[in-house]
Amino acid sequence: MPVPRTHTVTIEGMQYQPQTLTVHRGDRVTWINKDLLPHTVTASDKTFDSRSIAANASWTYVARKPGDHTYGCTFHPTMKGTLIIQ
Repeated sequence: MPVPRTHTVTIEGMQYQPQTLTVHRGDRVTWINKDLLPHTVTASDKTFDSRSIAANASWTYVARKPGDHTYGCTFHPTMKGTLIIQ
């Protein structure tokens, strides 16, 4: 089994970068909010929900449930991303 890795998604300019990220089960994903506004990382299927991430703050999730998980910001519905867990 591979050693768990840590991946970073930057929230900046009202976007998640990268917008699509593929990870393995057990990997950690950290979203860093570089915008001036709070954002969330909320999965459409409710697999994960960061709640509000303040400006200059971050949130980390350990990938557990395999599949394609679309997510977005509950405050800003145009923000969308996909986390693919293998």
